[in-house]
Amino acid sequence: MRRIEEFTVEFVKKPSKFTSAAFDILDSAKGAVVIVFVIFAFVFRPVSVDGMSMYPTLDDRDWVAVAGAYQNFRRGDIVVINQPWEQNVPIIKRIIAKGGDTVNIDFAAKEVFVNGEKLEESYIAEPTALEYDVEFPLTVEEGKVFVMGDNRNDSLDSRSTKIGLVDERYILGKAMFRFLPMFRFDIY
Repeated sequence: MRRIEEFTVEFVKKPSKFTSAAFDILDSAKGAVVIVFVIFAFVFRPVSVDGMSMYPTLDDRDWVAVAGAYQNFRRGDIVVINQPWEQNVPIIKRIIAKGGDTVNIDFAAKEVFVNGEKLEESYIAEPTALEYDVEFPLTVEEGKVFVMGDNRNDSLDSRSTKIGLVDERYILGKAMFRFLPMFRFDIY
């Protein structure tokens, strides 16, 4: 007995211009997401700012891209620190002095000095008046940094023994740029 098979022919409809354009956009978006993921996974780490200690440079809930491989820290760099302290959360601060530098803060005049030179700090919210329990002048140990927030009178930083001098091994990286909110994109 012979078996007769039935063949069905279906006609494939050619996609419309709209459908084709939609698939192209989705394909491009997928590629962009993959590129962003690779960049943030291997080049930068996204970090959220928690609090106002870096105001006016950074606001609460801003997002910055942090270069983790960056190890050549300089005075003035904004860094993310993961040094253990009572709150056990990373903090974002500005490096004021490095190992071997001497920091002095004249709280009456509200001025900060590094190695005898007054810092010109156009980035701070207001002059430094808030004192903690660290005594000045203070010489920074090698391999450590002295950090402060830009909002000097609302920042817990190296002026307090709760934070103190920060071992460079606890610096996760340097803040390279702010990417959120988008309308305030800055490069540091």
